[in-house]
Amino acid sequence: MAAPIIRRACMYVPASSQKMLEKSFAMHADNVTYDLEDSVAPSLKASARSNLRSILSKPRPAGIKEMCVRINSVDTGLALDDLTEVLQGEHLDAIMLPKCESAADLHFVTDVIRHLSPARHPASPAPSSGGSAQPVRIIALIESAKAIQNLKEICAASPYLDGLVFAAEDFAKDMSLTRTPSLTEFLYARSAIATAARAALLPSTIDLVCTSYKGDAGLRTLEEECLNGKGMGFNGKQCIHPSQVAVCHRAFSPGEKEVEWAARVVVADEKADKAGRGAWTLEGKMIDVPVVKKARAVLRHAEACEIDVNAVREKWKDQEPE
Repeated sequence: MAAPIIRRACMYVPASSQKMLEKSFAMHADNVTYDLEDSVAPSLKASARSNLRSILSKPRPAGIKEMCVRINSVDTGLALDDLTEVLQGEHLDAIMLPKCESAADLHFVTDVIRHLSPARHPASPAPSSGGSAQPVRIIALIESAKAIQNLKEICAASPYLDGLVFAAEDFAKDMSLTRTPSLTEFLYARSAIATAARAALLPSTIDLVCTSYKGDAGLRTLEEECLNGKGMGFNGKQCIHPSQVAVCHRAFSPGEKEVEWAARVVVADEKADKAGRGAWTLEGKMIDVPVVKKARAVLRHAEACEIDVNAVREKWKDQEPE
């Protein structure tokens, strides 16, 4: 069974920089997204593709959980060349599709990856086995008013769609908005993206880039943005500097108190269930089925974040339902 997908931090690395590509292999990140789009000059697109084919064929780095490539948008005419090259990389896990505005954009990418990588994308998928390669996942960047209006059809457009990302700067340009520290100008768009992703059962909703990253003040701003996004339903954030990754990982992981609460609930509920009790209390608060489901979800998330859940459960093994 494949490990659950978690993208607390999506770290962008320009594919045109051989130095940065090599340095990326030392990173510890849920997702490293090698960029063929905005960070690569038109004259360097071809060499950047070639760089990625080589990088994606090297032994997988231990610290990177997902190796992704942001291709150029479908409307540029460059997406086919991008996909043709990077799909040859042995360790490609995901494609990030920028400027996704309609189902048609996802249909194009889905058709291409099925054609170029049929072994990983059979027309009639068989039950997955331990040795079979997982399909390439698609992550869609939402960057315009049109995309916001088409979220429902976008979310239903491909069986490989695995997450949505909010591109704030392009959205601001499209809407003639000025970005402010409060981010209130993006409230509707961000809420719409998080809600649509959840309704479609997509694992990832990845929030806007924090443009502040230098010094303690920059990292404090980043942490505030992470917590703001988490409160809206996002479970990850885009990163443009390696110093941002650890902050995002921490912010989008369950906290120590949250994990302990969840472990206490689950341990006590197992005992309550054996005693035939449907509802009970913990520290004066009623615990029923929805609360237990939330607690179990917290523990699953904690395990995905490499938190030792078994140790926490052991600590609270004597917890009894009240």
